[in-house]
Amino acid sequence: MPSQEELFDAVDALLEGEPRLPSPAERARLREAAGVTQARLAAALKSTPQTVKNWENGRSEPRPPRLQAYLRLLDGWAERYPPAASESAPAPVPEAFAGPVEQPAELAGHATAAAPDPVVKAPVEAAKPSATSRRPARKAAALPAVDPRFPHGPLVVLDGDGSAYGVDGIVLDCPAGSVPELVEWTLKESGLGTPRLNRNGKDSDPLVVLTAAAAVKLGLPERLEGPEARRSLRLPDDHPVVKQLARAKWKLTKRGFGPWARIYRPAQAGQRQCVQLSVLSWDALDARSWPGVAGMEPAEVARVLGTYAARVITPRGSTATSGLELMTALRPPTRAVKNENTGEWETAYNPGSLGTEPMDPAPPEAPQEHPVAQGWNGGFLDEEAYQWVRDPQLLSDEECLLPYAVGLDLNTAFLAASARLVVGLSAPDHFHAPKFNKKIPGSWLVDLSGIELDPRLPSPFTPSGQRPTGPAWYQTHTLAYAQELGHDVHPIEAFLRRETGAYLDPWHDRLKTAYADTLAGLGVTVDLDDRQFLAAMERHKQVDPGMAAVLAAIKATVKGGIGKLRERPQGRHYRDGERWPALGRPTWRPDIRAAVISKARVNMHRKMANTAKATGQYPLGVLSDCVVYTSPGPSPLDFLPYTTSGKPLPGAFRLGTTPGLAKVEGVQEMAWAVDLMEKGLNPARHIKGGDAVTDEGE
Repeated sequence: MPSQEELFDAVDALLEGEPRLPSPAERARLREAAGVTQARLAAALKSTPQTVKNWENGRSEPRPPRLQAYLRLLDGWAERYPPAASESAPAPVPEAFAGPVEQPAELAGHATAAAPDPVVKAPVEAAKPSATSRRPARKAAALPAVDPRFPHGPLVVLDGDGSAYGVDGIVLDCPAGSVPELVEWTLKESGLGTPRLNRNGKDSDPLVVLTAAAAVKLGLPERLEGPEARRSLRLPDDHPVVKQLARAKWKLTKRGFGPWARIYRPAQAGQRQCVQLSVLSWDALDARSWPGVAGMEPAEVARVLGTYAARVITPRGSTATSGLELMTALRPPTRAVKNENTGEWETAYNPGSLGTEPMDPAPPEAPQEHPVAQGWNGGFLDEEAYQWVRDPQLLSDEECLLPYAVGLDLNTAFLAASARLVVGLSAPDHFHAPKFNKKIPGSWLVDLSGIELDPRLPSPFTPSGQRPTGPAWYQTHTLAYAQELGHDVHPIEAFLRRETGAYLDPWHDRLKTAYADTLAGLGVTVDLDDRQFLAAMERHKQVDPGMAAVLAAIKATVKGGIGKLRERPQGRHYRDGERWPALGRPTWRPDIRAAVISKARVNMHRKMANTAKATGQYPLGVLSDCVVYTSPGPSPLDFLPYTTSGKPLPGAFRLGTTPGLAKVEGVQEMAWAVDLMEKGLNPARHIKGGDAVTDEGE
């Protein structure tokens, strides 16, 4: 039995309670009254200025042993610098209790039983404060709704001290000391995840991004080294962390534990248990798609990735992988339907989607290493982006005397081409001598070599811009443009699809909105005139480097997602005719990729032809979505066609923020461009940086 003295000591401890800090505003007042900066205070407490800032704006609270030291300092300052009599006492901080949220049965990746709230250093503003938070509740009317199942957003960036930085400045305490513990914490306590983008789809798995310090703390190597390409590196199967996961009954996908790893258990009762890990120091964020992000502070990495997750999708790998996953998330392959006879819910095909089964392309649509292309001698579809340079002998004296070459780049040209694009949803059927119909997606064998076009423009029928030399395979949009130019089209044979749909429409709409919103946040808005637009584009990357990185990632998502539709085999051990993993996806659809690129190339040619017709100006070179023109001045305003009322000429190149409109790619002297052309090099490839050492493909 405890003594009376022991019981009284315990009761006295309860009466004293936990050390209570003054309100965040009072903390800031005391520090400022003492003339101490946040950086100096952070140094004294062996912390960071951002952490002190969070303490003073109510985003987080100090933990022992810093809590006691900070409280002692504030008590000392309070004696020296009492508040003025006119100052009203700060409002008491509510200690609202947020009990555990019951997880619905259909929630993927969460246990059925209610989980305790995590220790919250800085809860998301729209969420109810937890029992461990002293942060006052804020009005959420102006904030987007937060899914109660995922109160802490889609992801966190975990640092070596156990701080998990999330969206909206949230910081969670993560006590995990191993990867299996981290997975358990993420699924049961973190409150992370993203609701589905389509009612027939699935919620996104939570993402935990590891800094180098966090990776080392969890037993992972700081760097992933090996003889193979960085993106294909994986932890060996005998690595201690891989063994830990196996002992805890966790599984890895076939790509293993690499820069992007999915850790899961088989679904039970329809519940997914899956966590996505990303390791920054293993080059998970490619600098071309995420410029500068890998070197940012954890809180800023969380802001950047969180913005991308909110506007596009929670990252699931490279931007190309995320682009492809977004297609499926917006057009799920199946939906639930009720059986009229049994009354039971069943899984059925979701109209407008690509379904659940992979589909082989027609032989001419496949890459030459594909199994269906083995033994095929009928030629192949060559719908690729432009790589064309004008013959320098066709330059006029007037063009050579102009001082500048100006490059225009079309905003997300592939995204613009995907708008209202009708593609095939069923397997191809073979036809002989069919009548051409521009409304039917497919591949057509046609001879366009007899069409004579102005040599100062690239041919719209080939990616090289050279005139066709005989019968060749073309996608529907290419032949429709031939008809638009006034030429008869007589197919020899075709592979066509009977079931069609605008599969990419929701993908286009979401990415278009993401692109426009991100640009607007950088000061490039739709209401700017052309001069204001050019000025805003010159400085937009300096406005907010983090959001500029989001913009780059969105553009990479578009291009990479389209590229993934025709992913080629990887690995030096591959042999032609073998199937490779990508062929097992319903989204491996080279015909859809060809349709997008064909339409984008046709759109580019149409603008060049309209510009030439209106002004007599012809391009010097074209590379994909970049075109170079001669100019009397260093601005596109010096040569772009405008109407007498000052508006851009319809059908020609226009400046603006919308996908398909143009911005400046680069400006160089005309003599530089002529020198390149005489060497057979393409000025459109080098005009951004001026480097013309090589003309190898991107």
